[in-house]
Amino acid sequence: MCRHLGIAESTWHRWIAQYGGMKANEAKRLKELEAENTRLKKLVANQALDIDMLKEISAGNF
Repeated sequence: MCRHLGIAESTWHRWIAQYGGMKANEAKRLKELEAENTRLKKLVANQALDIDMLKEISAGNF
C-alpha cells in the first residue's frame, strides 16, 4: 500500500498511530483545533510579555 501511495512505511505507521480510527472530517477538525491552539498560545505569550513590560515600566526600570 505504501508503495502504491508513494510514501515511506514509517510515515504510514505514524499516520496510523496519530489518526487511526478517525474519519476524514474528524481528522480535519483535529487539525483546525491544533491550529487554533497554536494561535491562542502565541496570543497568551504576547500578553505575558506585555504584562512584564508594563511591570518594568511601572517600577521605573526602563
